[in-house]
Amino acid sequence: MTASTHSDVTPHTPGQLVRLVAGREISTRVRDKGFLIGSAVLIVLILGMLVFQVAMNSGSDETKIGVVGGSTAVTQALRTQGDALGTDVEVVAYDDEAAARAAVEDGDVDGALLGPSGGQPRLLVEKRGGQTQTLVRGAVQGMAVTQQLADQGVQLAAPPVVDVVALDPDAEGDTEAAIVALVAVFVLYSLLILFGQFVAQGVVEEKSSRVVELLLATMRPWQLLAGKILGLGLLGLAQMLVIAVVGVAGALAFDVVELPGRLIGTVVSVLAWFVLGYAFYASVFAAAASLVSRQEDLGSVLTPVSLLLVAGFIISFQAAQDPTGTLAAVTSFIPGTSPLVMPVRFAAGGAQWWELVVAVVLMLAAIAVIVRVGGRIYSGALLRTGGKVKLREALAAERG
Repeated sequence: MTASTHSDVTPHTPGQLVRLVAGREISTRVRDKGFLIGSAVLIVLILGMLVFQVAMNSGSDETKIGVVGGSTAVTQALRTQGDALGTDVEVVAYDDEAAARAAVEDGDVDGALLGPSGGQPRLLVEKRGGQTQTLVRGAVQGMAVTQQLADQGVQLAAPPVVDVVALDPDAEGDTEAAIVALVAVFVLYSLLILFGQFVAQGVVEEKSSRVVELLLATMRPWQLLAGKILGLGLLGLAQMLVIAVVGVAGALAFDVVELPGRLIGTVVSVLAWFVLGYAFYASVFAAAASLVSRQEDLGSVLTPVSLLLVAGFIISFQAAQDPTGTLAAVTSFIPGTSPLVMPVRFAAGGAQWWELVVAVVLMLAAIAVIVRVGGRIYSGALLRTGGKVKLREALAAERG
């Protein structure tokens, strides 16, 4: 009877054990309020950035000018000058100076032009300087020149329209793609920090509660590590996909950017870099966390790796401004910083396709080394409790 019962028990395969651990990690985090709140905050931040961009754009392309004693010629001159400065001009007529002054003080108009058709024109503004002053002066001076020529019997023909030819037609697309990449890298950085912490905290929780001893009775350390990284990685990738869809849909709805295939490709490339970056950092975070037995000690082992992540995030902003610079170029090939720097540099037009391939190959090689070495550290330190385990002791214990 006993032998029959024993033969009916089918041991799990390594793949099944990894999937069991991955499923456990996903179900645990999905029910975690902190994870749900963090996801909501990221989505709100993305939408807030879109709304802010809309507000900035809507407030910068229109200028309201009040006019007292104006004419059709004055209105036309102001609008023509506005076109030259890249702003739409709305002209508001007022009966007297008092009404125009009140409109400026209340913020109804950006400035008020008094007596433009004759005598000494005056401009009322809240403070000196700015585009309004430049616009009105240019319009008034243009009208004066036209009038003087007309008095001399000179009839001006319409000025020719300048046809602007861009020597680099992709430059505008590069800038827009770099902005999209920067926003995506911000999300990538936040999720790498968040899920790296999840991996580290989970390792310490299992180690301090001795749950890991029960788990290792049925599986090998690498299976536990692989399942933990895989489960949280799938959850992180799903979260990035949701944020990407919300961001793209919001950008289209608010008409912030046009999204041709190239910009969509930028978003997809950042998703791919998340997979590489997560595999790298999750392995390092897990191995480092296995060296300690208390949550309070996590900071001491995670800080060096976190600083590398922070450095890559900071350099990504410099890469958007100068994608061909030495700092951006070098760090886009260094495993650890390349997931944050290379997407921005490539989107900004500062990297060739072969550079992208080299960065990916270097990152894959680094991941292979980190997973192998990190797995040894994880295996050697996981059952050692009571204090911080030295790196050399963990490697020696794994070999033993």
